[in-house]
Amino acid sequence: MLSAHSKAHVDCVSRVLKNAAHLPQLPVPDLILDSWRRSMEQHHLDPGSLQGPRILSQNVLQECRERAELFLRIASEEVARLHGRVRDADYCVLLTDAQGQTIDYRVETSIRNDCRKAGLYLGTCWSEGEEGTCGVAAVLTARTPVTVHKRDHFRAAFIGLTCSAAPVFDPRGELLGVLDVSAVRSPDDRRSQHLIRQMVVQSAREIEQAFFMNSAQGYWVLRAHNSPGYVDSQPDYLLAWDDDGQLQALNPAARQWLLQSVGQLPEHVGQVFDQQLLHRARDESLCLFHCQGSRHVLHGRLSAPRQVKRSPARRVLSPADLDPRLEESLRLAVRVKDRNLPVLIHGETGSGKEVFARQLHQASLRRDRPFIAVNCAAIPENLIESELFGYAAGAFTGASSKGMQGLLEQADGGTLFLDEIGDMPLTLQTRLLRVLAEGEVAPLGASRSKAIDIQVVCASHRDLEALVASGEFREDLYFRLSGARFQLPPLRERSDRLALINRILEEESSTCAVALQLGSAALECLLGYRWPGNVRELRHVLRYACAVCENHLILLSDLPEHLPGHRLNDPASADTVERCASPERQALIDALVRHRWKPTPAAKALGISRATLYRRVHLHHIDMPGRG
Repeated sequence: MLSAHSKAHVDCVSRVLKNAAHLPQLPVPDLILDSWRRSMEQHHLDPGSLQGPRILSQNVLQECRERAELFLRIASEEVARLHGRVRDADYCVLLTDAQGQTIDYRVETSIRNDCRKAGLYLGTCWSEGEEGTCGVAAVLTARTPVTVHKRDHFRAAFIGLTCSAAPVFDPRGELLGVLDVSAVRSPDDRRSQHLIRQMVVQSAREIEQAFFMNSAQGYWVLRAHNSPGYVDSQPDYLLAWDDDGQLQALNPAARQWLLQSVGQLPEHVGQVFDQQLLHRARDESLCLFHCQGSRHVLHGRLSAPRQVKRSPARRVLSPADLDPRLEESLRLAVRVKDRNLPVLIHGETGSGKEVFARQLHQASLRRDRPFIAVNCAAIPENLIESELFGYAAGAFTGASSKGMQGLLEQADGGTLFLDEIGDMPLTLQTRLLRVLAEGEVAPLGASRSKAIDIQVVCASHRDLEALVASGEFREDLYFRLSGARFQLPPLRERSDRLALINRILEEESSTCAVALQLGSAALECLLGYRWPGNVRELRHVLRYACAVCENHLILLSDLPEHLPGHRLNDPASADTVERCASPERQALIDALVRHRWKPTPAAKALGISRATLYRRVHLHHIDMPGRG
């Protein structure tokens, strides 16, 4: 039975929706009214419902956070700063992804329990289709800052909350997520949230600017404002273009300004500013920029491109420093995937199977659609079916009254990556086979199937053919999944180890005060190690080294103790230190590193024969990668 407050709310929503056209003054803004109408008529939600929001399982939440890793890392500092400004007034801060799923959350311990009871928690989902009118959902729909105050919410479960939220866009205009500040208790007057909303909007802009500058390191960047005093501290307009003048990135304000001033989004910076003016402004001094065909004048500062710290997805597509086998596998995998053939990836644990799958998705025709990763070994057997297929409302005891969309549906139009497919239970293999054969998925407890279009990429470190022979894996599913098979080499066999070490070191040291480098002894240790944990182990080792390193140079003593040659109590340690100080030894290592440990070009660079190179390598106890 509904409480008096809930019943009053239901009566209000029903009355307003029924008589909106005849009411002299609406109790809610038009944006809220439109959302109420969709919540009732399209999503068929109950305004009297007191159930809290759906909460992601720990595994699914982890996958969401991994997909948004760069966004999370860049936004983290500003989220913490915003919380520091609002926490004394008992507000919490949420950061969601573009689907409204909470991936970061800051709250004071004193109000944590109250917030959690109200649904403000890590992993909660705030889409309009599930929760009706709320702060995050309103931003996802309207793509503009919104305050949803108390009884603005559609469902009675949330009418005590006040939520001010703002969108965060990437440099191409795509929604990255939503920044939200909420409180369980607040004054009834909506105007009391005006200052909070302004703070949220400002923080969202700060995150957008940080994301923009991170993405545009390899381009010319113009920071501009109508007033010269704000160019460096709070630029309104950010534009980035490559050396050919092709516009590559715009912040939302620049995008809107160009649409108003030029009438369209230009492709070349020469359509916006005079090229000679841009050439004169390359000294990074403060200049006036006149917009072509308009009287609009901006104060701005032009910055030259900086060296790009490439992401793994971009680096793998550059053959210059990639293992030839990986380069060829990726090239072929893209071709077969775009022919709608399933791809099966084999490789040792930690060899980068999911990274390969993500790179394959980014290089394919489905790059603009979802990439959903599922680790079949990480999800408990009793949960994996509901996680994959979803369930209808009331499908089983404890199920959400609204049901849940499964990962198969979430991947519709995109790529579904099933990691460790060899660990999928046999009963679930049968259901997956039917989905792949019919192109339809039926949530648990649902009477009807839904058509889906997914491209499947699977991976396993186990021998699937042996599992088929032993009856642990369905033969028909194996042949349906293995349209094209690719074997990833273990790290110890890859020829691009040096490039990979350098790239991961760049990524892991990106948040350090200074750029970190590897000392020769540490580098030699890393190149000579066999890496039983493969790329995952390498990343953890470098992350540890970056954390404990006390200056710009990572020494052998900064590496984890389990790596060979690390222990200072090794009897040979004194000899090692002495050998490391040898100029000849250092020259040998420098030449070998520069030529990727290839003896012939290294010997030529040193002006010695290959045989002499090997003799000196043996004399100085240098471990050549790939050689015992």
